[in-house]
Amino acid sequence: MSAATTGHAQADPPVVPRSTPSHTIADSPSCPQSLSQQMEPAVQAQRPASHNVSGALVASPHATSADDTSSHRQRQNSRGSNKRSLDYVLRSGLAGGLAGCAAKTVVAPLDRVKILFQASNPQFAKYTGSWAGLVLAIRDIKRYEGTRGLYRGHSATLLRIFPYAAIKFLAYEQIRAIVIPSRDKETPFRRLISGSMAGITSVFFTYPLELIRVRLAFETKKSSRSSLVDIFRQIYGERVSPPKDLSTKGTSSVAAAAADSVSATTQKIVPSSGFANFYRGFFPTLLGMLPYAGMSFLTHDTVGDWLRSPAMAPHTTIPQSESTSSGNTHSGPRRPQLTAAAELFSGALAGLVSQSSSYPLEVIRRRMQVGGVVGDGRRLGIAETARTIWMERGFRGFWIGLTIGYVKVIPMVATGFFVYERLKWSLGI
Repeated sequence: MSAATTGHAQADPPVVPRSTPSHTIADSPSCPQSLSQQMEPAVQAQRPASHNVSGALVASPHATSADDTSSHRQRQNSRGSNKRSLDYVLRSGLAGGLAGCAAKTVVAPLDRVKILFQASNPQFAKYTGSWAGLVLAIRDIKRYEGTRGLYRGHSATLLRIFPYAAIKFLAYEQIRAIVIPSRDKETPFRRLISGSMAGITSVFFTYPLELIRVRLAFETKKSSRSSLVDIFRQIYGERVSPPKDLSTKGTSSVAAAAADSVSATTQKIVPSSGFANFYRGFFPTLLGMLPYAGMSFLTHDTVGDWLRSPAMAPHTTIPQSESTSSGNTHSGPRRPQLTAAAELFSGALAGLVSQSSSYPLEVIRRRMQVGGVVGDGRRLGIAETARTIWMERGFRGFWIGLTIGYVKVIPMVATGFFVYERLKWSLGI
């Protein structure tokens, strides 16, 4: 009977508790204690499975809740707080700085010629206004200064462009996160404002290096080559001459005294030399940066969205690039990565639009920056500089070098955005 009962219990364990109450089995004299002991292994054999099932049923809601909470926090961190972390700032700044250096190196020879044209260098004024002039200008630079002459001032460019580009791209990411907190608030105007503010922020910190770079690029004679230290001393020591309008010839004594008083007051208010000289042309730079940086980021992001649309994505995006990369420390999906051709295309359009919208102010800025080298050395304002350009060349004077600007800006901006996006992808940001 013991063997039969045990066999029955093992064969169909659920039937035993249903057909026979637990107290009957325990108290019945016909069921000795050995029967309970023999049934125990069968019951215990079923307990692990039932225990696991019940445990899974009990623990699963808690585990799911914890996983959901953790995933939600990670998504929040990847979208918001991580952009303000030191790790994100360093990675974004490094990517932006290297992208700027790569872009400027690609177009350094064209940049040198464009500065010579914009600043109306006497030796190169005859070459302005034609494609042949661009080729002839490059030929003359190589003939008299060698290949290194095409990269004159490039060391100062790299010293300036790394912090400039790093601050610009980093500021854009940070300002964009504030101005555009969610996808539904992403409008062209907000993108424009984010880009403009990023450009202005970078200019504030790097403009003196830009002025030194322009001065180095403006020099053409071998006998007048200057080092960074020489250029720094030259700019610092330049003095502002009194305005010509305050001349006292042919005026009465009262008018002469008034003019002298105004001149003395002007010299007290406006520094005649020193660090103020490193900000010649700073105000038109700010004015020009509003459309330049703003339109650059706006065009790049808008064209990027179009290239990522469902109709274009199969031809313009890298498959599975939206998944998290191995080096990404900021969890969460990212937008698909554009192919090299598509990324270069969006960057080229961005540079083309931004250059066209800000070029007249760029010409005025160049002329103000070399004010201590050409003319009588006076520090000219925006209106006076614009008037001088108008008197010299008319309306076309504000567009001198634009042809070179277009040739330069397409590879420069395209390279900058391409390297930045690829480095962001590689660095996991």
